[in-house]
Amino acid sequence: MPDLPQRKVGIVACSGEEMPEGLVTRLAALNVLEGLRPGETVTICLPLFLAGGEGDRAFAKFYPTIAVDGCDKRCAARATELYSNKPAASYVVTDFVAEQGLPQPHGLRRLDEGGWQVVSALAGALAMTVDELLAVRWSRSKGEILDLTPTETTKVSDGGACACGSGIPVTNVAVGDRTLQFLALTPIFDAAYGQGLRANGAPPVALVDTVRLYNDIPAAEETLYVEAIGLAWDSYCRSKEARS
Repeated sequence: MPDLPQRKVGIVACSGEEMPEGLVTRLAALNVLEGLRPGETVTICLPLFLAGGEGDRAFAKFYPTIAVDGCDKRCAARATELYSNKPAASYVVTDFVAEQGLPQPHGLRRLDEGGWQVVSALAGALAMTVDELLAVRWSRSKGEILDLTPTETTKVSDGGACACGSGIPVTNVAVGDRTLQFLALTPIFDAAYGQGLRANGAPPVALVDTVRLYNDIPAAEETLYVEAIGLAWDSYCRSKEARS
């Protein structure tokens, strides 16, 4: 099986600086990204997201994202839903503090002791949500949880990564009067070709299974999707052979 980075969860945190809860969201998110779940999460820059960052918006559209807001204005959650997709999970610090019986945070640039307690508790809750989202099947076409069946996992990449400007590789494949969209098709093909696989009739089962890890293939249309993967694989191999 091609050695590809695992599916990750995006975290978009409130950028408000006029209240301590905004600082709490950013510190908690940073704790998860760099400390608790560095291999399973990426950060989504809210200002860049609002300004039209294609990489951030594409990630939030196809992959599960957690919005972390400081107050009930819910800027991060609303922006994510407006420009990409509804967040898979959402936290509001003011609500979280009340629900958990935590002290009110104070400090706009330096939190007090109570604020750090909220950061620690919120980071732990975020990490648990990351684990839950990675343990279920996620529909990249619908941007929602399909069911509670655990997914297969692939190799964990080292370190946190930023979605800013990276984009999501998307390939459109025309089959008759349908155009199907696949994520990560090119890197999957690159890895398969590098391992010696070549086009020879139907696409290899291992190749289809790997594509399935990154894409939602409806059971009722599996034949159509496999045909599309085969067409794309044939085209890819012909292109490689022409260059050589």
